[in-house]
Amino acid sequence: STLIDMTAMSDVTVLLLTFFMLTSTFLQKEPVTVITPSSVSEVKVPTANLAQILISPEGKVFISVTGEADPTVADGEWGTEPIRKEILRKAVAEYNRLHPNKKVELTEKDLDTFSKLNMFGVPFQALPAFLRMSQTEQDKVISDMSRADVGIPVDDNKDLERPNEFQIWMRAIYSSGNDNLQSTMKKGEGIAVKADHNTPYSTVQNVLDNLQTLKMNRFSLMTALKTEQD
Repeated sequence: STLIDMTAMSDVTVLLLTFFMLTSTFLQKEPVTVITPSSVSEVKVPTANLAQILISPEGKVFISVTGEADPTVADGEWGTEPIRKEILRKAVAEYNRLHPNKKVELTEKDLDTFSKLNMFGVPFQALPAFLRMSQTEQDKVISDMSRADVGIPVDDNKDLERPNEFQIWMRAIYSSGNDNLQSTMKKGEGIAVKADHNTPYSTVQNVLDNLQTLKMNRFSLMTALKTEQD
């Protein structure tokens, strides 16, 4: 009989498995599964200093923000969680200035909760109640596309003296204080729009019009790479 010692093979397998686990980028949870249209573009969307706009097939709008990839380098105070807190402070302050009779009051705990959200998308008035829910309740609410209190309100507003809620959020992101994020947004690398291939074009166009109204004329449209079948 022939004896094959598999010890070395087992060691190599474990090492490879560990390597792939440590070097993989895990997909962040999103409120809705979006199947992007296909294209031949191979340009990758950055994973740091990025504002991603997600549009569901039902036309609901969500936003995700990431800060510096390495919080130990220069400007590292703008890691993802700190920058989300600052964006929330600025956005709520602007909303309260525009709506003095419907002010939104948030606690420091609310800010901490918001900083850990990968993607947000509720009207300002629903924000305090949403942030005080458990994680399970939040997931249940934000994944229900039939709810009126899900999705960031957006319309065809052109008056920047009275911006809509989507415009308030995008302004807050741009003026967050992170120069690197502001720079990537100016170049068009820091804004990515992701929509389902079944999302009505009018809804997508409405979001793009809002970006252009804000003078954010450069952005990326996220697509899937075409296959031979496409």
